Amino acid sequence: MMPNITGHTELVGLMAYPIRHTQSPTTHNLAYDKNGDDVIQLAFEVDNDSLKDAVQSIRALKMLGSNISMPNKTVVYKYLDEVDEAAKLCGAINTVVNMRDENGQVTGKLKGYNTDGMGYWQGLKEEGIDFKGMKMVLIGTGGAATAIAVRGALDGIAEIEIFNIKDKFYSRGEEIVDLINKNTNCKATMNDLADHDLLKEKMHAADLFCDATGVGMHPLEDLSNIPDPSFFKKDLIVTDTVYAPRETVMMKQAKEAGCERVYNGMSMMLFQALIAIKLYTGKDTPVDYMKEKLGI
Repeated sequence: MMPNITGHTELVGLMAYPIRHTQSPTTHNLAYDKNGDDVIQLAFEVDNDSLKDAVQSIRALKMLGSNISMPNKTVVYKYLDEVDEAAKLCGAINTVVNMRDENGQVTGKLKGYNTDGMGYWQGLKEEGIDFKGMKMVLIGTGGAATAIAVRGALDGIAEIEIFNIKDKFYSRGEEIVDLINKNTNCKATMNDLADHDLLKEKMHAADLFCDATGVGMHPLEDLSNIPDPSFFKKDLIVTDTVYAPRETVMMKQAKEAGCERVYNGMSMMLFQALIAIKLYTGKDTPVDYMKEKLGI
């Protein structure tokens, strides 16, 4: 049930492109309704070209803030007043909060956070997975991948092998690896995704695998970064950050290989949202209620 919209209803945005596949407003609005908040989230098609104006609208319209998704996570910091330490470290922001004064009124001062990494690892904890000391293979160097890598390194992952295609983001991956090796106890390495022999070797040696790219999501829903099921070993924990579709080609490959613990991006999406919601409203949302409503 959607909340009643009144003259007092406050707005939270979601700024991304493409955006129409998103589950985020469903999640946020269920939570605001459950928590008794007169708040609504709406999705806006915003790319890098319109991002500056869109962020200014958070101030102008006295919005509570906005979620930020691809392709804006790594550039939105330019238009903010302050950035949280963890978000600064991973160079990506997915939550912009319009800070409040002592009377609870929004001030127009915007602060950026990253709840993606926290959401991903919280989702694994909820599945009873103790990831401390694990070896991980991670595909991608974008906003979500960076957040997952940095948070995992800070929280006890022993080794991270990052793979990416040799595109303009590859050097970003090298920077992340350098950052992790200098600032945490985790050992990180950057690799070329085109080196399939190395990818297979590292996947067979890993405890945890994550594809944090948009491959598997519209318009790439028929594709996988993994050539075939032989890359997966049965006891590998397999995760995808994509949640639409609920089962990607990569997830099907993993199941075909006999992997039993295969997860889509729904729990990451849920927990990053619940952490963001708390930043906007100060309230915790019942997790079991949300899982039941969202069919997670």
